[in-house]
Amino acid sequence: MAFGKWIGGYLGWSAFGPIGALIGFIVGTIFDAATEGNGTQRLEGSSGTYTGSTRTSSSRTREGNRNSFLISMLVLAAYIIRADGRVMHSEMEVVRNMLRQNFGESGAQQGEEILRQLFEEEKRMGRQQFRQKIQASCQQIVAHMDYSGRLQLLNFLVMIAQADGYLPQSEVNALKEVAQWLQMPASEIDSMLHLQGDSLEDAYKVLGLTPQATDEEVKKAYRKLALEHHPDRVAKLGEDVRKAAEKKFQEINAAKERIYKARGL
Repeated sequence: MAFGKWIGGYLGWSAFGPIGALIGFIVGTIFDAATEGNGTQRLEGSSGTYTGSTRTSSSRTREGNRNSFLISMLVLAAYIIRADGRVMHSEMEVVRNMLRQNFGESGAQQGEEILRQLFEEEKRMGRQQFRQKIQASCQQIVAHMDYSGRLQLLNFLVMIAQADGYLPQSEVNALKEVAQWLQMPASEIDSMLHLQGDSLEDAYKVLGLTPQATDEEVKKAYRKLALEHHPDRVAKLGEDVRKAAEKKFQEINAAKERIYKARGL
């Protein structure tokens, strides 16, 4: 079962907190996955097949970090996708692709089912109560994930929100709420929303500056972003996460180069 790969991250820190409360309905599935095969855990996904008896402590830690990241993404994605009251196919496909890369087609289907169950949970609770659960879940994420991991988590949420080519203010507001709950400034969202732009104005917004900034302020802002967003900082979360961070890092560099060229630096 594809969800066998999730057990380390799920039981590692989320089983008894707000995230665990939100996705507690999958505990039985995870337990089945962990115990099938006469007590040997068979883990099937993009990285191959493993047995629990042969994995090292460090590999289990890496797997737990990645799985915690993916579970966090699912919970927060449910909040962002439903911010405008709709569930768009394109937004769901971004999530499916990430799950597919990590757990194969079966994992993508099961992850989608979790997401749909979270949508139903929001309907049952009401948006305001669900919002409170998401806020509590973010506090739990902060306690277990470093700043670079949270930045990349936020980047995936922005990618999901932008997938349909239309970003309503309700989704922007939800993204900024999540950023603040994850103890990051809301300005991170403004920066990420302009990463794919190719104008000088976009470049300044990526760096969180205005054209009136001094050369020294430009250099300082770039150094800060480059340090925070370096892909090596999230390598432990898996190759797909590292590649996404690498793409973002290249976009930050491209923004910096546009500004440097305009200023003759």
